[in-house]
Amino acid sequence: MSTAPMSSPLLETAAAEPTAVTDPHFVRVALRSLRRNKVAALSVFVILVLAIVAIFAPLLAPHDPLHTFPSGLSNQGAPMPPGGKFLLGTDESGRDVLSRLIFGARVSLLVGVIATGLASLIGVLVGTIAGYAGGIIESILMRITDVVMSFPLLLFCIALIAVTGPSTRNVVMVIAFGYWTYLARIVRSLVLSLKEREFVTAAKTLGVPDLTILRRHILPHLAPAIVVYTTLGIASSIMIEASLSYLGIGVPLPQASWGQMINSGQQYYQTAPWLLIAPGICLILTVLSFNLAGDWLTDLLDPSDEVTRR
Repeated sequence: MSTAPMSSPLLETAAAEPTAVTDPHFVRVALRSLRRNKVAALSVFVILVLAIVAIFAPLLAPHDPLHTFPSGLSNQGAPMPPGGKFLLGTDESGRDVLSRLIFGARVSLLVGVIATGLASLIGVLVGTIAGYAGGIIESILMRITDVVMSFPLLLFCIALIAVTGPSTRNVVMVIAFGYWTYLARIVRSLVLSLKEREFVTAAKTLGVPDLTILRRHILPHLAPAIVVYTTLGIASSIMIEASLSYLGIGVPLPQASWGQMINSGQQYYQTAPWLLIAPGICLILTVLSFNLAGDWLTDLLDPSDEVTRR
């Protein structure tokens, strides 16, 4: 007795519809959108520049960010203003501000990308399992999510750092542990909707394993939400890292961090304002660029917005 081949109209229905991210022409559509949206193009350009600066920080920094220069302080022991050997001046210890800004970009982007990546991984895993499994598993996972979300994020991170101790690794882990809940709820709601779609129902009817359904028919549809959340989450993670470092419980001294530089320079805001202005501008530009890029991706990946994608 011969068995019917698995290729059938029902199986073709089970194939996931292409999404904006999985569209082979997505890069071309994105570049065309950037040519029309100058603000988004500028934000993406700033992010690319920051990424290059962070990656090649040892080559781009004019000096060692930890080195104290005897000539970096005036005769009265005050920081030197911008100009000459130190393009952005020196700090209260005689260290080059420009070099510390460059290495601070590495710290900020490293913490932001890794922490948000871990948070996204946890959020996608928890949200997908909760939405697809349902029942008692969904109830347990969502109650855990609600408990974590009930704490203000910054206060939650401060409490965890007080227990684990300040270090770059702990800052990454604390931000990731506190930030996954937002994506988990978004993913759960999307999975609840997707698992009732025709192509998922058809795949179940054909006996396709659950892991295959998740991998081929559900996860591709989660990609737009994950991409947008990750982009916006990096900005929030950078702000949290800067806040923790400003409070003295983030990236430990003498490692350069923008929040830490703002904290140490605030006492010189009248005599040496560059100590506040330089890291403040870097932090504002970075966070604003990621937020604007996230807004652009939101419009670009919105399947109902045909004008943006056209």
